[in-house]
Amino acid sequence: MPRVGARAPDRHTPQPQPVRPAAPKRDSFFDNAKYLAIVLVAMGHAWEPLRDDSRAAAALYVAVYTFHMPAFIVISGYFSKSFDAGPGRLRRLVTGIAVPYVLFEVAYTLFKRWADDDPTYPVSLLDPWYLTWFLAALFIWRLTTPLWKVLRWPLPIALAIAALASMSPDIGDDLDLQRVLQFLPFFVLGLCMKPEHFRIVRRREARVLALPIAALALTFAYWAAPRMNAAWFYRRDSAQELAAPGWTGPLMTLAMFGCSMVLVACFFAWVPGRRLWFTALGAGTLYGYLLHGFLAKGSRFWDWYDHDWIHQPLGEITVTLAAATVITLLCTPPVQRLFRFAMEPKMEWAFKDSRRSRGGRHAGGPRRTRRTGSTT
Repeated sequence: MPRVGARAPDRHTPQPQPVRPAAPKRDSFFDNAKYLAIVLVAMGHAWEPLRDDSRAAAALYVAVYTFHMPAFIVISGYFSKSFDAGPGRLRRLVTGIAVPYVLFEVAYTLFKRWADDDPTYPVSLLDPWYLTWFLAALFIWRLTTPLWKVLRWPLPIALAIAALASMSPDIGDDLDLQRVLQFLPFFVLGLCMKPEHFRIVRRREARVLALPIAALALTFAYWAAPRMNAAWFYRRDSAQELAAPGWTGPLMTLAMFGCSMVLVACFFAWVPGRRLWFTALGAGTLYGYLLHGFLAKGSRFWDWYDHDWIHQPLGEITVTLAAATVITLLCTPPVQRLFRFAMEPKMEWAFKDSRRSRGGRHAGGPRRTRRTGSTT
């Protein structure tokens, strides 16, 4: 019974609403890093057809391929630390990675059939075509995150796996497992990193040191470009498949990992930490990554590089600026809204309502134990 003198609640009086926690604030540094890395990815794809005629383009290509995907993968690993295989995480893994992989694998295959006049090219979800390998790899890496988090020495184990993969030609092409395994150490390193590690490489001393290191790397790349097989940096083949002895695979794995991490540190050292005009574009890098592939491949199918002026210095600069402009536009909010149905589908129809299953008919409300009646 109500207490004597207690005022009956007025059903017309608005009841206080639960306060929702504010969305976590995005870190401008990581958004800037993702945007700049994806610009380098697009530039690298634009330089690829220029390497035979320009040693400078070949040197830039080798230097950029040493660190641009490793930097992207390190960031992906860093932001995968919270993955715990819970229902919500698995749902986002499906909608944000698995579904885009299937859709773009099919879209790229149909595009190749049409643009390359190859109507019989097969659709294969086990053999990623062009850029979709990264989605397949990220799906596998993220699923294994709980395992890496309980191991005592995760990075040495990941390096050992990558080294063994580099001398194992029988792995095959399914899901680009060579790339999955050879790029694995960068993802595991991201899982192991803490905020203070990024603060170290962003110190003034690190920025100053990054300049001579980058200059030395470009000089070495200029020397190595005509002498070295750039396919080593793709990490999609074993040593034997690159016409090298099997024992060179582990050596190259460790050497390239070291070189990549030095240049990744230099890259992070010069990524601005404040909010700039392109910071917001960092949230749309996956859009730019997947969509620019149609133009990158189309430029080869349609012989855009057959014009002589493109292979002159002014043409090479024009191609570079065009690649940076296109990838920037593809990361913008209007493009994100247009393609969100494919990149970030909600797909509520495909999943059980976890709140309803936990809270019965009072879905979303606190659950009480039978014995004590306290909330859990």
